[in-house]
Amino acid sequence: MATTVSPADANLGLHIANRLVEIGCTSCFAVPGDFNLLLLDQLLKQPELSLVWCCNELNAGYAADGYARKRGVGCLCVTFCVGGFSALNAVGGAYSEDLPLIVISGGPNSQDHASNRILHHTTGANEYGQQLRAFREVTCCQVVIQHIEDAHMLLDTAISEAMLKRKPVYIEVACECVVTWYLLGGRVMGGPSLWAAVEAAVEWLGGGVKPLLLAGVRTRPPAARKAMLALAEASRYPVAVMPDAKGMFPEDHEQYIGMYWGPVSTPCVCEVVESSDIVLCVGGVWTDYSTAGYSLLLKPEKMLRVDNNRVTLGNGPTFGCIVMTDFLEALAKRVAPNDTGHVIYKRMALPPSEPPPQAEGELLRTNVLFKHIQHMLTPSTSLISEVGDSWFNTLKLKLPAGCEYELQMRYGSIGWSVGAVLGYGVAERQTAPDRRVVACIGDGSFQMTAQEVSTMLRYGLDPIIFLINNGGYTIEVEIHDGPYNVIKNWDYPGMVRALHNGQGKLWTAEARTEPELQAAVAEAVQRRGELCFIMVVTHRDDCSKELLEWGSRVAAANSRKPPTTGYGGH
Repeated sequence: MATTVSPADANLGLHIANRLVEIGCTSCFAVPGDFNLLLLDQLLKQPELSLVWCCNELNAGYAADGYARKRGVGCLCVTFCVGGFSALNAVGGAYSEDLPLIVISGGPNSQDHASNRILHHTTGANEYGQQLRAFREVTCCQVVIQHIEDAHMLLDTAISEAMLKRKPVYIEVACECVVTWYLLGGRVMGGPSLWAAVEAAVEWLGGGVKPLLLAGVRTRPPAARKAMLALAEASRYPVAVMPDAKGMFPEDHEQYIGMYWGPVSTPCVCEVVESSDIVLCVGGVWTDYSTAGYSLLLKPEKMLRVDNNRVTLGNGPTFGCIVMTDFLEALAKRVAPNDTGHVIYKRMALPPSEPPPQAEGELLRTNVLFKHIQHMLTPSTSLISEVGDSWFNTLKLKLPAGCEYELQMRYGSIGWSVGAVLGYGVAERQTAPDRRVVACIGDGSFQMTAQEVSTMLRYGLDPIIFLINNGGYTIEVEIHDGPYNVIKNWDYPGMVRALHNGQGKLWTAEARTEPELQAAVAEAVQRRGELCFIMVVTHRDDCSKELLEWGSRVAAANSRKPPTTGYGGH
């Protein structure tokens, strides 16, 4: 339970702080502004809640996103309009990625709403709902607290919705309000629909010859991962993961076969998945990115889909009001084991290989870079990949037991990873301080959010950051090239040293050849307690073959012609 204070000191800000601590969110990422200053004063009074001051609201939102990936929920506190609008993109990413985020914005004094005045920081209208309307598009619940009488109910409604729906919520607080204690509610699901779904699934799976388990990104919650593992071991099915679910099933497990991503899958995995007569897909989200431009050959009639709150067999029937973990746990107790698909995979699979050493003086190749990143992964590593070719290279890495992995595939906001490294690092320091974040960030992405390295230094975080300097937006080059994909080169190590400015612990290195990279990696892993920044220089056109294939398919999907109407040959 959160540390409490005497009733005389209770107010809305402290009540919010207590609520955050109660749900396991013990850090709040914030940027101060005049509408949230009084709220920040109260949040600071909760000794179990730390506030992390970020350079801007967009980065604070990315940091809260990274924190939520590790702790299960994150919090962002901004000022009205100029702060909230700046954070919108990051909150939209969290919504897309199913991450509970508590977005708290200071708001105008409640008396201002009837004053017919124009306020600073607003868009110039004499009503103040513009920020609320904007956040309706990227949050599952929005509340505006202007009165003591209903403040506790509105606050707890929003927090409950965030935790139940695993989406961001928006809480706007009039800057002068206070409130007292209130209890959270709950929701009951399951019952007859669950048992009917389990019976139907057992019968359907029992008729399969070579069924397979496919894990999607909505298996992120720890309870879902545990239930997924129990079902895999009970069924003996081979297990593949979708690209945005990498790391959510242990890759050292004997039934794990690799990543399914259509034509850019792990070798032999696409063939095994698409030839299975039943694919039991848990928590999958099907986007143009995760389907390589909608080029997968999976057919709905072969799939048993387990989603949030529902289970669907083939093209129907669908069973609703079912908690995913409840269904997985119940099915694990009833399913008949069948390892046919796994036996087929083992006959086909080849041992992994790696590129040979490079010639002396040869410019570092991207596949050689990731060979050495593979070698440095340990059970205490948390690997974070920025949008771009780093996706394709890190997705090919084999994660040792305990190694964690994060990327933002569904939303794909370039620059996300810098803030996410900050948030993830703060979360790990609270829960597992022996772990260390390793990040792979492209130069174009880094230019968008580089300021937050200064916040990492300020709070003593020690990630190893690989800055991949290839002169542009490589992922966009492979989708559609043009002069806009070339960026101005920076002195990246020099910039990071300028951000350091004598505060915190920093070590930088540059690597243009394989021996330089080997020396830099060996040094960085020894420097615990220091932020290690390694700029690696590669050729602009050096990218993974998977990006080439994926990029061409996404480009084809983007350039589809409008459908004909049938009335005049349009």
